[in-house]
Amino acid sequence: MRYRTTVLLTTLLLMLTFIREAACQAGRDPLLILWWNVENLFDTRNDPNTEDDEFTPEGRLHWTDKKLKLKQMRIASVFEGIRENRAYRKYPDIVAFAESENRQIFDGTMAAVDHAGYRTDYHESPDPRGIDIGLAWNPATVRFTGSKPYTVPLGGKRTRFVIAAGFSVSGRPFSVVLNHWPSRAFDAAWSEPKRIEAAKVARHIVDSLRTRNPKAEIIVMGDFNDEPGNNSIRNVLGSSFDRKQVRDDAGRVLFNCWSDLQLGGSYAYKGHWEQIDHILLSAGLLDRSGLYVDQDAFNTFSFPHMFEQSGKKLYPTYEKGKYKGGYSDHLPLLLKVSVGK
Repeated sequence: MRYRTTVLLTTLLLMLTFIREAACQAGRDPLLILWWNVENLFDTRNDPNTEDDEFTPEGRLHWTDKKLKLKQMRIASVFEGIRENRAYRKYPDIVAFAESENRQIFDGTMAAVDHAGYRTDYHESPDPRGIDIGLAWNPATVRFTGSKPYTVPLGGKRTRFVIAAGFSVSGRPFSVVLNHWPSRAFDAAWSEPKRIEAAKVARHIVDSLRTRNPKAEIIVMGDFNDEPGNNSIRNVLGSSFDRKQVRDDAGRVLFNCWSDLQLGGSYAYKGHWEQIDHILLSAGLLDRSGLYVDQDAFNTFSFPHMFEQSGKKLYPTYEKGKYKGGYSDHLPLLLKVSVGK
């Protein structure tokens, strides 16, 4: 009897050791971060305070509950695709959407991602159309420490907030700065000053974080409506494709992740891929201490059903006012952030 008890206790100790080691190993798995402009995620009710009339059953676009449910199902299917993909094998740990109308529609969409258990944070922006940035995270893998919205001053005109959010993983703090800059409507050059103002706000946030901690680990991401070479991205926000330059000028320059994936883009315009959604990193994420990002850690995500034509034309919800019933006119961006010892 004593022998059996000893064997049983030894077996239990070995099992506990294995579970503990497995848990520690799981804690070192990379964080997976997603950015996605999901294209007009509206509810079907008319909000008298915003210009959302066309996204109602009676409106110009005849937006109905059935169409909304289909869109939410399509978004959920993208999350399933990420989890089933060999490169990721899990849902994203942190999620940010552009073009969500309100917290209720964002929360409902995230709840449709089966068994993910996301928690959410949301700021209703002053945007005339009522579209905002929604933020979600998995509390089992990352801790949320708070967020703050920043207004972009446009001389009385309204646009989306730039949002600074704080997280920590394994006791290591990091920040995420979320952006959805003014669009290129009518003309890119005419609207450029608005995006430059948004870039100044994002730059101010990054500088403030670095003032408190020169080695701060910061991820700046969003739909910037400008490409890497545009003034707002390259000069005002301050970015580079050169990792060495970013490390050497850590107080000024951010690393643009498109450097590691220079072909392709996240948005197709007139048959041409554009890189208007970005993920940019502070120098603190380019070394091997704390949190860090490897060269193969950034990518867009897609599967064939997200295109109308194989790899050539995205399958949007609407195109030129005509209902298509697709996913979005943007591809999501994914970033793996490794957790060092």
